[in-house]
Amino acid sequence: MRRIQYHRYGGPEVLRLEGFEPRQPRPDEVLIRVRAASANPMDWKIRDGMMRMLTGGTFPRGLGTDFAGVVEAVGPGVTRLRVGDEVLGGTTPQEAGSFADTVTADERGVVKKPPSISFEEAAALPTVGITAYQAIIDQGSVEPGQTVFVHGCLGGVGRAAVQFALSRGATVSGSCRPTALADARALGVDPIVGFDFDARGLAGRFDLVLDTAGTLSPHALLTMTRPDGQILDINPSPAKFPTGAVPGAYRVLIAQAVTADLEAVADAAAKRALQVPIARTVALGEAIAALQELEVAHTPKGGKLVVGSG
Repeated sequence: MRRIQYHRYGGPEVLRLEGFEPRQPRPDEVLIRVRAASANPMDWKIRDGMMRMLTGGTFPRGLGTDFAGVVEAVGPGVTRLRVGDEVLGGTTPQEAGSFADTVTADERGVVKKPPSISFEEAAALPTVGITAYQAIIDQGSVEPGQTVFVHGCLGGVGRAAVQFALSRGATVSGSCRPTALADARALGVDPIVGFDFDARGLAGRFDLVLDTAGTLSPHALLTMTRPDGQILDINPSPAKFPTGAVPGAYRVLIAQAVTADLEAVADAAAKRALQVPIARTVALGEAIAALQELEVAHTPKGGKLVVGSG
């Protein structure tokens, strides 16, 4: 078996495609034969060591969290999934390793793949889908007629959040780079502003402001939000947690592996109510170079990087 892994925290240069011995599933875990996996910014934050307080210092460590594939084995206590099931899901940061031939994951973060979507489409869903779902549905409790602003509306989470908010009957505004205005408009976002917009022009307009980029100042966020509105930031950092712990509009959202939420994401994708575009697909043997290009040059744009099983 092969996987992309690293033997110390560091930049993309530490990544290696190496042989490894897959770990057999423990109670409530499943072993997946990976058919496709997708990249998220969290992958290199983990590899850099930004989350080492959570992930620890045991090496080698695998890279990647999101995957789609086929169940090869189940651990004791697993009843919802069976060997041979086509599934999608994600690992915890501690157990990352989806850029591989096989990966072991907690059953709670794995659901059956709808037959109507491909493995590549399914692999693009878990992190962006569940983060957006929990922001708009669980935490934001968006209702028909409400107004939502998504900062970074064409990023992975942003695009998914726009689709969930529109499906709830909300009006969605957002920000994106100037060259992508047509794409945002086609998605249903209106009005659209650039990333360097003046928040005073949108003062007091929104029931929910979702900062997917984590770059809006507290003053800008509060300026845009209605007195009884909510602010959600999906980019946790030590400096933000004290503010998020104080009662008020601002909260830091850390997505959780909730089986029912991931099933709702998969169902929305099956109905084409949620579509996460794929910008590039590469084989596992070509993935390190593609991951480096994505992290350093931020290309390809306009969709997810998916690593296939070839």
